[in-house]
Amino acid sequence: MIRRNLLKLTVAAAALSMAAGQALAQDAAAAEPVVIGVSIPSATHGFMGGLNWHAQQTIDRLGAANPNVTFVLATAGDAAKQVADIEDMLATRDIDGLVVLPFESEPLTDPVKQVKAAGKFVTVVDRGLAEEGIEDLYVAGDNTAFGRVAGEYFRDNLKAGGKIVVLRGIPTTLDNERVEAFQAALEGSDKQILDMQHGNWNRDDAFNVMQDYLAKYPEIDAVWAADDDMAVGVLEAIAQAGREDEMVVVGGAGMKEIVKRIMDKDPQLPVNVTYPPALISSAIEMTALHFMSDAPMAGRYIIGSQLITPENAERYYFPDSPF
Repeated sequence: MIRRNLLKLTVAAAALSMAAGQALAQDAAAAEPVVIGVSIPSATHGFMGGLNWHAQQTIDRLGAANPNVTFVLATAGDAAKQVADIEDMLATRDIDGLVVLPFESEPLTDPVKQVKAAGKFVTVVDRGLAEEGIEDLYVAGDNTAFGRVAGEYFRDNLKAGGKIVVLRGIPTTLDNERVEAFQAALEGSDKQILDMQHGNWNRDDAFNVMQDYLAKYPEIDAVWAADDDMAVGVLEAIAQAGREDEMVVVGGAGMKEIVKRIMDKDPQLPVNVTYPPALISSAIEMTALHFMSDAPMAGRYIIGSQLITPENAERYYFPDSPF
């Protein structure tokens, strides 16, 4: 059972890429033609922009090295478009495998289930499906650690009785995992969560939610914006309200502008939590390896989340990155 065969791997993406390239190159001559569909959300915000960039780079690299493998890439701005893309891949492109990062968990569950029922290899990335056990391979950041690390930071560093507001992402399984771990890290402490609303991993939505928080709560000590795109909207709302000196903001995913401010010891942005958009590269490479090598690929590949601080921020700062 896939869920029982837990693979908690912490191999660096570069090492995986090298292994994938070597294995695919060795087996390309003898391999049968393979068609792999890749379905991901559009680059509607920074993290997805980075993820789209990494997906295209990986497809170009693997396709050039392995003429037996054809990739069909589709991006979608909403769940309905993504469902249609996947149905088209199955009906007209005769895909052998699917790599999918669901726009939302619930609407994508049945379409992906149909792909699996047709005998295709399915890799689900980042945002899980609403039903367990459908996919062959699951690749994601460590969403439990993502929430726990942020919660532990607030627990250990906020003043006694510190008041926190939370901006959640799009309603998905990974958002639930993050928030539940964040809450668990604060259990038994004297820190108080005032409110939690969905900012949908979107700057404008987060700006609006934070404006409401600022109007509703005269005292806020910290904001957990569980994504750096939301953190940007939060920071703008705080600046417009002239309350920059009242609260700290912790986001996540390591946006280069945020990491640079941490490097510069900006008191408003003390730390961040890693969640690399390059995880899509791992998912595509491992799916290709399933078809082009004997390496076992079923299971769960979880990329750990780390706390970014002024002391280590330089390690996570990539000025040439799209995110």
